[in-house]
Amino acid sequence: MILTHVHDITEVPADRWDALAAQAGFYLSHRWLAAQQHDPTAAVRYALVHDQDRLVAAAPLYLVDSEPNALYRVHELIPGRTPVRTVLAGARRGYVNAPLLHPGLTPGRRREALTLLVAAAGTLASAHDAQPWWLYVTDAAAAELAEACGTTPTRLGQDAHLTLPGRTFDDYLAGLPSKRRVTIRRERRAFAEAGYELRTLRLSECADAAGALLAQLQARHGHPAAPDDMARLLRAQADGMADSGVVRAAYAQGRMVGFSLFYRHAGTNWLRATGYDYARLRGAHEYFNLVYYLPAEDAYAHGGGALHLGMESLRAKTLRGAVASPLWAIEGA
Repeated sequence: MILTHVHDITEVPADRWDALAAQAGFYLSHRWLAAQQHDPTAAVRYALVHDQDRLVAAAPLYLVDSEPNALYRVHELIPGRTPVRTVLAGARRGYVNAPLLHPGLTPGRRREALTLLVAAAGTLASAHDAQPWWLYVTDAAAAELAEACGTTPTRLGQDAHLTLPGRTFDDYLAGLPSKRRVTIRRERRAFAEAGYELRTLRLSECADAAGALLAQLQARHGHPAAPDDMARLLRAQADGMADSGVVRAAYAQGRMVGFSLFYRHAGTNWLRATGYDYARLRGAHEYFNLVYYLPAEDAYAHGGGALHLGMESLRAKTLRGAVASPLWAIEGA
């Protein structure tokens, strides 16, 4: 096996990269990583492992200069750590991560390929007096990666994923306890009776309005943000992702009062953002409808079978049928 590096993921054919990333999810897809690679807060290179002419393993490696997201600052996540320069291996955004390994590798070749990825992260870190870390590693990948690194995983949180059975929203409801079915029907009825105008939009069409609502949500959760900054972030995301995001939005009197943004990827709708004009909401379970029920309807309509719901509000998610699985931090060798 041969380890090489490139500094631009577009040098790697998207189909070859995504053949490795299919099980790892949207935040390690070729398109998402390409959209993120010009972030000025880190320099990125991509470790590639080839077996003859076949790409069998890969990992983005981010040498972080300044981390704007507190949930990716290792010293704020791991007890007893002091601030040091960091190499983040794997996905740097989205809170889902795993080393990318070809599913057809034998166990021995798989260990060899993973060892090369771990070594690549360590070599880059050593060259810059930094420490390598893999953050938000999925439960399925954590033990194997920790063994390759020779370290013990640290639990960071949980990730929620909702499988959608059958072909219609009624099939989803049928799989829930009767009391939960009653609750969801009541929430959907209240939302329908609230009289919102519902729109399906491209992100480029509504980035300014959505950014203002996203800023309200951030402030409500103790993370003040300027509406212009949030709008700028969303516009950049629309540009980088070829405007492939789907926005479901509720309007009242011609103004957006709530939205969710998600991406359709490999049969799953990946929730990316949501926001609300809290003063104009009508008490109609807007969050549950925009974040769960409308994206679920969209998934059924487009042949999808799941929602990825992320880390927050786990109780609300599990009550609606989501399964939560642990996420881990693993210190590189």
